[in-house]
Amino acid sequence: MKSSDFLNDFIEYLKLERGLSQNTEKSYTTDIQKFLDWIDKTGKNVLNITLSDLETFIRESTTGLKSRSIARQITAIRQFYKFLQIEEYLQENPAELLELPKLEKYLPEVLNVDEINRIIEAIDVSTDEGFRNKTIIEVLYATGIRVSELVSLKLSDIYYEEGLIKVTGKGNKQRFVPIHQNALHLLDIYTKEIRTKVIDEKKSKNYVFLNRRGAPLTRVMIFTFIKKYAEEAGIQKKISPHTFRHSFATHLVEAGADLRAVQDLLGHESILTTEIYTHLSQKHLRDMINTYHPRSNKKITFPKKDI
Repeated sequence: MKSSDFLNDFIEYLKLERGLSQNTEKSYTTDIQKFLDWIDKTGKNVLNITLSDLETFIRESTTGLKSRSIARQITAIRQFYKFLQIEEYLQENPAELLELPKLEKYLPEVLNVDEINRIIEAIDVSTDEGFRNKTIIEVLYATGIRVSELVSLKLSDIYYEEGLIKVTGKGNKQRFVPIHQNALHLLDIYTKEIRTKVIDEKKSKNYVFLNRRGAPLTRVMIFTFIKKYAEEAGIQKKISPHTFRHSFATHLVEAGADLRAVQDLLGHESILTTEIYTHLSQKHLRDMINTYHPRSNKKITFPKKDI
């Protein structure tokens, strides 16, 4: 059996059994293709690879990469050999003992409420495009959904009476997310008065957010106009659509929201992923103390002692 055949079967396994997102599937495919190319180059057999071989490959192929990229590559190889073991090509998994690198702590950029308001106020809502963009930003911050989830949102996913939207997340897993009345009101106006002007029966397919030609908006389009509004609002932080998701979660945790509830709202499989927002919240509290406590910046002097 050729290496390429193993890869094709592995991709099908990811799609059918694991239900991974398209981005994760693409990353795994790239990583395993790189690994199989190395195997072919060295003349080894994919079914006779040892732990030592894998460690050599990781050492040679990850020079200069950050620990998160290395960890992803190791995880992909682990999953690949787990698949080969499940399909009974192998008795033992040589990648099982591959050690993951220690990941550097990553705290995402977060906007405060004033910064979010400034960005929204920078939008010219007298134009159809501006009103659409304001609605998008309001929905992102109101719900904490991913931009990929937003661009795939359909008219049938909005439940106005219940105050909910149905979101299709990673691995095509669906969840209901509450949305406040202000954002729902904007959605109602946009869909009834603005979206109807650009509908294209062949392109629109009931997607909520459309461009001027009636096709669904892309993530890149949303990233571009968010960056533009942030610059116009004088925001120096490096932000993206995902920044509103981080801000949504952080502000909820700061206000005392239950972490399990935030996990459900964000669609995280593991509570460990959500816990990063407790660190952000603690940082906010430390910064607040350092900024506002009357003695935090006061220089303390000590009397000299006689020797």
